[in-house]
Amino acid sequence: METLLLSQEDVNEFALMADVIGAVEDAFAAYERGDAQMPPKSYIELPRYNGDFRSMPAYLDAGDWDAAGLKWVNVHPDNPGDHGLPTVMGTMIYSDPETAAPLAIMDGTALTMKRTGAAAAVATDYLAVEDATSLGVVGAGVQAYTQLEAIAEVRPIEEVVVSDLDDERVDRFVETFADRFEVRGDSISEAGHCDVLSTVTPVRDPIVGPDDVGERTHVNAMGADAEGKQELADELLLGATIVIDDHAQCTHSGEINVPYGEGTLTDDDIAAELGEIVVGDRAGRTDETGVTVFDSTGLAIQDVAAAHVVYQRAEGEGGSPFGLIGIEE
Repeated sequence: METLLLSQEDVNEFALMADVIGAVEDAFAAYERGDAQMPPKSYIELPRYNGDFRSMPAYLDAGDWDAAGLKWVNVHPDNPGDHGLPTVMGTMIYSDPETAAPLAIMDGTALTMKRTGAAAAVATDYLAVEDATSLGVVGAGVQAYTQLEAIAEVRPIEEVVVSDLDDERVDRFVETFADRFEVRGDSISEAGHCDVLSTVTPVRDPIVGPDDVGERTHVNAMGADAEGKQELADELLLGATIVIDDHAQCTHSGEINVPYGEGTLTDDDIAAELGEIVVGDRAGRTDETGVTVFDSTGLAIQDVAAAHVVYQRAEGEGGSPFGLIGIEE
């Protein structure tokens, strides 16, 4: 057999957003049904280099398909300034569950951006108002782009407001999407008063308060991925309907980790895990629902689901353009 080597360009080409959203939704459902295995994310701390490695394995059975894989990812904040490299990089090993053969080794950085956007889109589809046409984005880094691309797949987004301390990043974002949306840079409050808000920053001191969002805004809190990080003020969280992706990860390193650790927020304040809503065990948005918050930490099942989409499309193209590793039979 052969193992496909898929570059960042390959992943971007084959991870069609609509397909990734569908696969990630399937993954949430499989996880809720108990048809997935996802050991806790493990960390290797590297204080010498101000960074860490994280391993994220998973298997899921979505009914019509199943998949397994491992993402090996890092977070090194000094990389851009010191080495000209991204803060976050990743490699995905995608395996055949039946034989354990490595079907593909693919870029995990692009895959992460795609599946993170897709997770926000799944949450938005269940939690945002049906007629949402405006999206606010706080943080104009690389994750912001797939937030817009994905959410526009599930809602007819027309107006986009982006807020960031770096004017150059705002300008790049606006220029990228100016031909598709009415997009402008503005304040956090202006972004937060859109129908949907995605926050994608690494801050440790909350920057979005209860007065910065509309009465029925849906918030995708995507930035917190480690202990101590928090983008939304406690008062906003306590007044919102909170939906999480995974209890263990969210209480350890998600948006709710700080107030949960301090006892300000408890399990009683968590309305549901997203998988419960996807399978119909809990309600999504209703006519009475006000502000909703999706706390997304990023799950290995999402990576495996996105990798499945990429591999299926790459294999369908015949494999030859991608550089192959021969595996002895």
